[in-house]
Amino acid sequence: MASTDARSEASPPSFGGAYVNKQRVLVFCSRGVTARSRHLLEDIRKLLPHHKKEVKLDSKDDLRNVNEIAEIKTCNSALFFEARKRQDLYLWGSKTPHGPSAKFLVSNIHTMDELRLTGNCMLGSRPVLNFCRAFETAPHLKLLREVFVDLFGTPRGHPKSKPFIDRVMTFHVADEKIWVRNYQILDAADGDKRAEAAAERSGSEATSLVEVGPRFVLTPIRIFAGSFGGATLYTNPKYVSPNAQRAELRKAKGSKYEARKAAVAFRKEKEEILAPVPDELADTFA
Repeated sequence: MASTDARSEASPPSFGGAYVNKQRVLVFCSRGVTARSRHLLEDIRKLLPHHKKEVKLDSKDDLRNVNEIAEIKTCNSALFFEARKRQDLYLWGSKTPHGPSAKFLVSNIHTMDELRLTGNCMLGSRPVLNFCRAFETAPHLKLLREVFVDLFGTPRGHPKSKPFIDRVMTFHVADEKIWVRNYQILDAADGDKRAEAAAERSGSEATSLVEVGPRFVLTPIRIFAGSFGGATLYTNPKYVSPNAQRAELRKAKGSKYEARKAAVAFRKEKEEILAPVPDELADTFA
């Protein structure tokens, strides 16, 4: 009897299919988004079966109104894509209504339709969230990890989710940026007994990863204690806004123009200095 009790205590609790962790994510955007940003929004909605939609938010409205919209939609998290100047895209990830929240610059966007990769996961399946070791060292990355888990992790037993896992969503830090990828877990020995036996003999898994998409890069800008505002917990010191980058490019082009004009003026001045002096006696014996 003692061994039976120990075995029952060691076994994991059974899952009866009840929807307990009721996480809902509000996913929408502001007005003025480009076609590529809109396709990225739709791809992320496909990856999150527990999402809820909302119409586009006017750019003149206060972002704290998102908390009220999330409360009306009975959502406890929000992913908001904010467009600026019809060319810059920012992503807000927040735990509504009390926070924390984080603001990112989205770059290097590649949607599912654009990539046309060979991966093909089941719609509504639950993902395995994979984070690199950098998320275990820096305090602000630890906080972002918890936010990403709440936003992109599909709760178990959700009515619109599938009861299995066939994809991996990875978050890796490189160059002070977060690179997000989505892969399908492909069973290379599916139905092939020889491949399964060879994998068992070698002690390796007969599975591989095939990228599905979308892929994008997040540059952390600022982390707030509240939802869409509040005290600043972290600020990226190496962040350069797209406006500053474009200003530097225009300044570089302007310096090239100034250098070219200075070279033309110097050449004219040099030609005037080196011009031959007219000889006064040239027509004497003509």
